[in-house]
Amino acid sequence: MHREDPHRRLAESVGEVLRGAGLRNEECIALLDRLPSKWERFSDVVLLPDSAFRGEWGTYTSEDLWRAVAEALKSERVARLGEISGEMRASSVEMLLGEDDWVVRRESGVDYGYNLTQCMFSAGNVNERRRMGEVVDAGEVVVDLYAGIGYYSLPMLVHSQVGHVHCCEWNPNAVRALESNLEVNGVAGSCTVHFGDNQVTAANLEGVADRVVLGLLPSAEDGYALAMAALRPVGGVLHVHGVAAGRNHAAWAADVTGSLLEMEGKFSIDAAEPLRVKSYAPHWDHVVLDVTVSGG
Repeated sequence: MHREDPHRRLAESVGEVLRGAGLRNEECIALLDRLPSKWERFSDVVLLPDSAFRGEWGTYTSEDLWRAVAEALKSERVARLGEISGEMRASSVEMLLGEDDWVVRRESGVDYGYNLTQCMFSAGNVNERRRMGEVVDAGEVVVDLYAGIGYYSLPMLVHSQVGHVHCCEWNPNAVRALESNLEVNGVAGSCTVHFGDNQVTAANLEGVADRVVLGLLPSAEDGYALAMAALRPVGGVLHVHGVAAGRNHAAWAADVTGSLLEMEGKFSIDAAEPLRVKSYAPHWDHVVLDVTVSGG
């Protein structure tokens, strides 16, 4: 029974490597007490947290150690998370065992393929991705201003009768993954990818959308004017993502609606209650606000 506990398997496998390196028992115990207590596992990859096997582990990190981790956690490849950084929200995942960084996550009937070291993927957004596959009405045209690898566009394309989706994305690594995902999921014919800065590419999408997704964190405010311009003259729906104080989502929602009302044009807006997507940082949440815009 003990062998079925992944934490125990990890301690046993790593302990063997440490003892093989000549560590005394008390030294092994001290390091094993610092083993990661959580990780992500999908496909044949185990994804360790950023803090795993750092500091005092440095002397003992080796291919033997990573193979022991892989065997204990029943995976073929091992990677370690880093911070998401830069305007392009680039991943800093490090491959520790295995050179091929292409992975595929299957979620709610959608295949999301991407390069683990080049693009980000938040497992915590699963409910919002699923929801996006349920909210679109048949025949709608959608503009996704920050499409990434297709986090929110793919569920719409796979699970709804959306008319067409326009995906704007400026990260070339994400665009390559997006184009692959559209083909793999059999929905490329219903989507147009606009590669480049959406401040430029979205100018070609004025007045076409029934719905616009603004899935950029920590703030999609730079896309508000683009989103409003992309809506049809009669209006439509915006899905605005952002980061709000954990106990005051309403204040963030009020700021969003206030900013939208400052846009030029005659229209009215009606915002739903903000939805919590996941924790973003201590005392801060990733939230999304559905805003219905009615033309004047």
